[in-house]
Amino acid sequence: MFKSVWFRLVLILNALAGPAIGQDQAPAKELVQFIRDAKKAGVSDVEIERNAVNTGWNPAAVKEAVAYLRGAAGAAKQEPEKKPEPDKKQESPKTPAEPKQTAAATPAPGRPPAETPAAAAEGGDKAVRPPVQRNVPDEYRIGEGDVIQVNVWGERDASVGSIVVRPDGMITMPLIKDIRVAGLTPAEAEKIIAEPLSKVIKTADVTVIVNQINSKKIFLVGGGIKKEGTLPYTYRMTVMQAISEAGGLTDYAKRKKIYILRNENGRQFKLPFDYDAVLNGERMELNVPLMPGDTLVVPNH
Repeated sequence: MFKSVWFRLVLILNALAGPAIGQDQAPAKELVQFIRDAKKAGVSDVEIERNAVNTGWNPAAVKEAVAYLRGAAGAAKQEPEKKPEPDKKQESPKTPAEPKQTAAATPAPGRPPAETPAAAAEGGDKAVRPPVQRNVPDEYRIGEGDVIQVNVWGERDASVGSIVVRPDGMITMPLIKDIRVAGLTPAEAEKIIAEPLSKVIKTADVTVIVNQINSKKIFLVGGGIKKEGTLPYTYRMTVMQAISEAGGLTDYAKRKKIYILRNENGRQFKLPFDYDAVLNGERMELNVPLMPGDTLVVPNH
């Protein structure tokens, strides 16, 4: 394959061969290309000169072309060391940066300066509203004895940090005095409170947070549990969790005869519970979540 390429080059150069070049002239392009192609093919300089002369090029011109390419290759290697342009490129982006900041800082005639995020944060409590965290499920209904917090966004004087819902279901707030919240969800209470407040505070934004649940209780009776009485319903606890909260069962508890008394729509019914079966991982469907007002009955021998 190399020979065929070489013969083609020879034929081309025979057609293009011309008179010898002088000392003050650059090598002919055809001769330079011939030498470059030969170097790429791995031919030594001696063989390149001999082949070029045999092809018809003037020996002096061939030597001059070889020397010319040698000098060009050396200059190319030294080229990266010269850095004439980087200084210009580094200086160019620095100049336009300053005018942009100056223009933004100066408002147009007749217009107020734009409010920055920092300035908005300094403008008061209404700048950024945090997400609502009511501490209870959305369906939870406030009851007597619960401790709640009422925040009126951006109006500290109208807010109440901690207040107990009275037995009549009412709370007392600044500006609007008494208002009933018992039996309402936190979201419903927010609307009830915001309505009269809006007559004093435009677009009052109210958040109700339940800090302590005292109105919801579980009743524990029967003598077979270590702590009889009431248990605060602070989370959606199961039967096993309620027994654990009350200190566990006594040695005389009828473990398979436990049951839950529940009232719904004025009707009372009984839910059986087998402590040993649930404890062993069986009959897990009996370990139901308790509801406020449930009575857990644990008989003893």
